[in-house]
Amino acid sequence: MGGAREPWINQAHNLLLVCTVCNSWFEDHPRESYEAWWKVRRPQLPGEVAVRYPDGRLYFLTPDGVRSTQVEAARCPRAPLSS
Repeated sequence: MGGAREPWINQAHNLLLVCTVCNSWFEDHPRESYEAWWKVRRPQLPGEVAVRYPDGRLYFLTPDGVRSTQVEAARCPRAPLSS
């Protein structure tokens, strides 16, 4: 969601560690970044939106900096219903 003055936005569950090249690509290609779940639109809360990692799996990020692979369909409507 990008840095902002609201303290909750700058918490670990809203931050992805990426290189400068990838960060520039995210900024230059916002539509694709949202579609790939690398960026979050307001008013969505980052901890409630899954992030697709390079391994292809969806993760939820938590305020303590941990990622969880337990993706529930109710929390992430874009997650596949079956594997």
